Amino acid sequence: MYTRLTNNKTVYGINTGFGILANTKISEEDTATLQHKILQSHSVGVGDAIPAEIAKIMLITKVHALAQGFSGVQLQTLERILWHIENDIIPVVPEKGSVGASGDLAPLAHLFLPLIGLGEVYYKGTKHKTQEVLQKFHKPPVQLGPKEGLALINGTQFILSYAVKAVQRMHNCLEAADIIGAMSLESLTGTKAPFDERLHNLRPYNGNKLVAQRLRLMLHNSAIMQSHVDCGRVQDPYSLRCMPQVHGASRNAWLHLKELTEIELNSVTDNPVILSAEDTISGGNFHGQPLALPLDYACFAAAEIGNISDRRCYLLLEGKWGLPMLLMKDVGLNSGFMIPQYTTAALVTENKTLCFPASADSIPTSLGQEDHVSMGSISGRKLYKVLDNLEYIFAIELMSACQAIEFRRPLKSSEILEFAHDYVRETVSFAEEDRIFSEDINKIKNIIGDFSFVNRVKGYAETKHINLNNDYEEFNC
Repeated sequence: MYTRLTNNKTVYGINTGFGILANTKISEEDTATLQHKILQSHSVGVGDAIPAEIAKIMLITKVHALAQGFSGVQLQTLERILWHIENDIIPVVPEKGSVGASGDLAPLAHLFLPLIGLGEVYYKGTKHKTQEVLQKFHKPPVQLGPKEGLALINGTQFILSYAVKAVQRMHNCLEAADIIGAMSLESLTGTKAPFDERLHNLRPYNGNKLVAQRLRLMLHNSAIMQSHVDCGRVQDPYSLRCMPQVHGASRNAWLHLKELTEIELNSVTDNPVILSAEDTISGGNFHGQPLALPLDYACFAAAEIGNISDRRCYLLLEGKWGLPMLLMKDVGLNSGFMIPQYTTAALVTENKTLCFPASADSIPTSLGQEDHVSMGSISGRKLYKVLDNLEYIFAIELMSACQAIEFRRPLKSSEILEFAHDYVRETVSFAEEDRIFSEDINKIKNIIGDFSFVNRVKGYAETKHINLNNDYEEFNC
């Protein structure tokens, strides 16, 4: 195929150099060396290694893109990538170095160094030199053919893998936000009137309608709610009353990211694209802008549900509406839940600093040949950090709401919210006095981060024939 493609023609990356060297001709006898060298020369990543899970998703998404047959890659190369996936031998990939335009060049170069026997891999949970692991399995390095090195490093799989994980994690956070927010509202004897379906039909954003519906379902048949129907309070603070509008807006942003991520998952994003043995197109499918923008949008959306959660944490401490100040009876000697809210304040502020849109910037590279870049790799990494912080913020709100709801006894909340409270109490007990709350926060963060909190609560709801997703299947992950 090499001869037919390049017969009296110059084809980028097959018989030319790369980037600004696109007009430098390469002889046929040097093509194998060229593909080997591109993996070495582009392996310039720095910083900490990305999570092994993200690197594994990169392998999966890359092999899926290459297997579509428009990249000119040998079957044996695909089989070696599959061998890495199946045996959980995952390349070590530095987190920094991609500008997200010619694809994620540096991360992908590191990802595929092991194919040629270089770089490092995770094997059985620890780092090893690739050569040592290949020798253990009697695997020789792959001999790359024409264009293969370029096909491996061109593409958006670094950005895409962060997007895939963000879609999953942010969905879990959105589900948790509604449950935890409902528990805080109950603790604060808020009203469910703002969640009335008739109100949301007058401003019918699907995300808003879904959140309002979920709140109505979770608050149904609550004795706490019934106990204060005639209390005379006209309106709750926004962080309680406006959960459908705020959580719902973030759900709409998540849905946009989900839809675009699904398109990218099934796309060919390297360059040039080989249509037949005689026909190639050199274009820009590797440019990360289609994901960079929604990743930044999702970053704002994730930060916002953290902001409103922090406000509810603050409300729980004020000592209003029958709750003790700082959620503890004996304060003075005890600081109660005062200081955990310092942590939510710090985390929401850190998230705000991470909300600068990386996609708003562009710095020319390759001596101006690549004169507009997406910076989508930074968008993806920032969102990952915001979600880390968000899980901690929710852990603190959930810890506080569980503490507060016990001051409403002997009244009970709805069955669903009582189950959520009891599930947390399997991990963290009621606080009679001060203790090292970071230990409680980390325990609750773990049950949020591993999805068990949301899954258990939704599973319990299903046993009661309550579908918390109902008619909004597009919002399922």
